[in-house]
Amino acid sequence: MTTLKITAADINALRKQTGAGMMDCKKALTEANGDTEAAIDFLRKRGQKLAAKRTDRDAKEGVVLAMANDTNSEGIIICLNCETDFVAINEDFVSFAQTIADKALEHKPESLDALKKLAFDDKVSIEDKILENIAKIGEKVELSGYEKIASEMVYAYVHPGNKVGSLVGVNKNDDKAKQVAKDLALQVVAMAPIALDKDGVPEDVIQKEIEIGKEQARAEGKPEQIIEKIAMGKLNKFYSETTLLNQAFIDDGKKSVKQYLSEVDKDLSVKDFKRFSLS
Repeated sequence: MTTLKITAADINALRKQTGAGMMDCKKALTEANGDTEAAIDFLRKRGQKLAAKRTDRDAKEGVVLAMANDTNSEGIIICLNCETDFVAINEDFVSFAQTIADKALEHKPESLDALKKLAFDDKVSIEDKILENIAKIGEKVELSGYEKIASEMVYAYVHPGNKVGSLVGVNKNDDKAKQVAKDLALQVVAMAPIALDKDGVPEDVIQKEIEIGKEQARAEGKPEQIIEKIAMGKLNKFYSETTLLNQAFIDDGKKSVKQYLSEVDKDLSVKDFKRFSLS
């Protein structure tokens, strides 16, 4: 029986194609009897096995990337997770995330699942490429978030370190609107609003805050007849802290974001925003 000789050139070629380690590439080629495509499948299946073993592991590190198109009319934001900061800051991992972000901006899929199904290259999907990366680095890798915005002006911002980013869309496209969108993208990153205005806060969150307000008031010994009023006051404070338009503007705490907008242009409004953070 003739044993196929796996050359260093074969191993190096597979390594360049997949990013896997030299020994992993040698083993894959040996198992595949020198067939490169079969070797890639071997590595992908190894990634599936590793992924299954690491389902209970926390993948809290990673990168957040946000991008807008050339006309600033559309933008996307993604979050690609891994287990350790060592991997998150690796140039190859960041480049992998950037390619996914580029694909997302180019195709603008309707959902996270649809993004995972997109072709990463002419051979594999993004989903399959993630499995290859799991096999390569030996860590859980997860594409956990994807959102998109379309508006007259979209500004994308990623805070240095790629741990948190945002998208903000406003209803005009001029220099003033761009500056406002930029300011508010930084506001969203810094202040983490949960909704645009109080109308966007989920009802279950509202009811929970009302109950918390009542419990706090009772714990402070307030009379029962004013408990409801106190709780509603605390709810309004909650709105001012957690809804974008009602938050204090980070560049001038004496005015709200809504006031800042009206001072720049009374017809300027925020249409949408998105935010991802690793913490």
